[in-house]
Amino acid sequence: MIPACYETTADGIRLRLRVTPKSRREGPQGFVDLPEGGMALKLGINAAPEDGKANAAVIALLARHLPVAKAAISVAAGAKDRRKLVDIRGRQADLVAALESWLAPILKDEA
Repeated sequence: MIPACYETTADGIRLRLRVTPKSRREGPQGFVDLPEGGMALKLGINAAPEDGKANAAVIALLARHLPVAKAAISVAAGAKDRRKLVDIRGRQADLVAALESWLAPILKDEA
């Protein structure tokens, strides 16, 4: 079971992220508590945080691992911040199942 790093929306899910740009290892790196409460998925990306490259890398990474196209993913909040809210449009059950499958290795490590 994934920690509460996402919530369902009318047309998909909203994912809370804590992005680490210019990371050596791209992909999920665990979960982090947010100061305002709740959890966020810690996500490393190789791109630098300049000219929207980091946001594009986040969208591309999510599109590779979830059953949606890049066009179905948008940064709803935090475009210029490490903490981001990302909206992913699609069937909720399919998105949650794919997210759980992708995060299974880090869930096992944190257990």
